[in-house]
Amino acid sequence: MRKQEFFGMAREEAVALLAAAPVVRLASVGERGQPVLRSLHAVVLDNWLYFHAAPVGEKSETVGREAVIAADETVATIPSHVFDPERACPATTYYLSAQAHGTLHAVDEPALKARVLQALMEKHQPEGGYVPITAEDPRYRGAVKGIAVVGMPLTQVDGKAKLGQNRGTDDLGKVLRFLWARGEPGDPRAVDLVRAANPNVPTPEFLQAPAGARLHCASGPRDLAETVELLAGQYWNVDVPRDRIARAQVSSSAWVGARDEAGALIATGRGIADGARCAFLLDIAVAEPWRGRGLGKALLNLLLDHPQVRGCRRVLLRTRDAQSFYRAFGFRERIELPGTEMVLNR
Repeated sequence: MRKQEFFGMAREEAVALLAAAPVVRLASVGERGQPVLRSLHAVVLDNWLYFHAAPVGEKSETVGREAVIAADETVATIPSHVFDPERACPATTYYLSAQAHGTLHAVDEPALKARVLQALMEKHQPEGGYVPITAEDPRYRGAVKGIAVVGMPLTQVDGKAKLGQNRGTDDLGKVLRFLWARGEPGDPRAVDLVRAANPNVPTPEFLQAPAGARLHCASGPRDLAETVELLAGQYWNVDVPRDRIARAQVSSSAWVGARDEAGALIATGRGIADGARCAFLLDIAVAEPWRGRGLGKALLNLLLDHPQVRGCRRVLLRTRDAQSFYRAFGFRERIELPGTEMVLNR
């Protein structure tokens, strides 16, 4: 039985989880009543979830039958000692899960089949390098005709976000500090997700920011458009195309940000680091209305303390006009260039 305090995933979030999942799981029954459980690639189009199958086989046997399609994502494992120094029982896993329930339908219309197959290619082969799939193209006509495409309308979708909602604020404070200190690859994002699911938890020390601003440990695709907009006007990006700015962000080892009370992005910063010896900080920017209010200091403290940066013996950055700001953090000029390179030795 599900505990009510673990509910809370909005329908659009559940659909987004199904759409983004590299693999979903299909559960149904075949022609002989046998259970069918398969992992498969799927896409979401126009409020339907689609997958492809061989014309003959167990997946095709599920057409016309009730089915469940599910996806899940592990956010973080929380060891028992975070809550209790002796008992093993409090160990838990935080996760996101979504399920769609409905009847499976065969797709026979060639244009829609081709559109589904093209969407699958775009999801799983995003680099391109092929001629797009259309039903009329002679290169694909036979394949579109010969493959089975199956769809489920997303009329009944539910999701579950288990992110510590059953814990008190003191325990959740311990969780946030533990995740940030442990610093495994998914832990910064886990910090953001736990905070979002538990808005009454006091802000931990490492995320303290000026009033009206909220720091985030792990920026991602949802932040990309606003981040590029903030960075495109900075002097170091004047001649850099926006697509290259975007590519640089998503390739970073560490990427932090801040938003205001209305949810607008007001600061960003990233780093490329090996986690042990060297890190290079880049694209640190604060929206003009927020400059001089301590947000840049809070953002840089967070970036320097990021798990991928904090252990590095040497941290470098380039600046043309903010040397005094960075000196306050221990950076020192290393080489005089049009943009001074600064280094922090630890």
